[in-house]
Amino acid sequence: MVRIIHRMMKNSVEVRDLVVRRGGREVLKGIGFTIEEGSVTGLLGPSGCGKSTLMRALVGVQQLTSGSVQVFGEEAGTSALRSRIGYVTQEVSVYDDLTVAENLTFFAKVLGVSGDKVDESIGAVDLQSQADQVVGRLSGGQRSRASLAVALLGSPDLLVLDEPTVGLDPVLRRDLWKLFHQIAARGAAVFVSSHVMDEADRCDRLLLMREGVIIADDTPDGIREKTRTDDIESAFLSLVEDTGDAA
Repeated sequence: MVRIIHRMMKNSVEVRDLVVRRGGREVLKGIGFTIEEGSVTGLLGPSGCGKSTLMRALVGVQQLTSGSVQVFGEEAGTSALRSRIGYVTQEVSVYDDLTVAENLTFFAKVLGVSGDKVDESIGAVDLQSQADQVVGRLSGGQRSRASLAVALLGSPDLLVLDEPTVGLDPVLRRDLWKLFHQIAARGAAVFVSSHVMDEADRCDRLLLMREGVIIADDTPDGIREKTRTDDIESAFLSLVEDTGDAA
């Protein structure tokens, strides 16, 4: 008899009743969800709905009004998590006056990782041809990929990516999503935000956000099935209409 053992997915992140107020406005309104290891979870919603604030809360750089954010059983932002989380913001987070290779060599020393990881990370984001170019002379998409390469240096257990594919051509977008799934296949949790609805089907699971509230949490197929729609944009609009009717 062949025994089939199913590996239980563990939660890398647990968010409970999270409220964040900024400038007197409630940006996140008591949201809760989990992120599983070995998965690619997408956070989709229009600009200004609170996606970036939520991502800052996950990595521990956003002050919480109430609620909790636990990452690998620790409170977000604790020193024990620094080496386990990779974070890529919408703004480029590398030095414009250094080359790609110089940037990664510098951050590798800061993180205490081997020099072999520099070439590996550059290759992962397809910047080998630009490795010796000064970052300030690269295109916006190339600079964003340089930031992603830095985040990959430490082989993070949680990779948080804020709009990583903005401004990239379709081929690069496809290749980056392939990379995200390769990272997840190694056991890491990948959390990706986007306002582009057609990226929804590239995710294992989706959180749809509007005005600081999670209005759906399911697989892409599950969301379409529940809303009886053919695509995620239509599903989003249907959910918004239902929310408005309920209000």
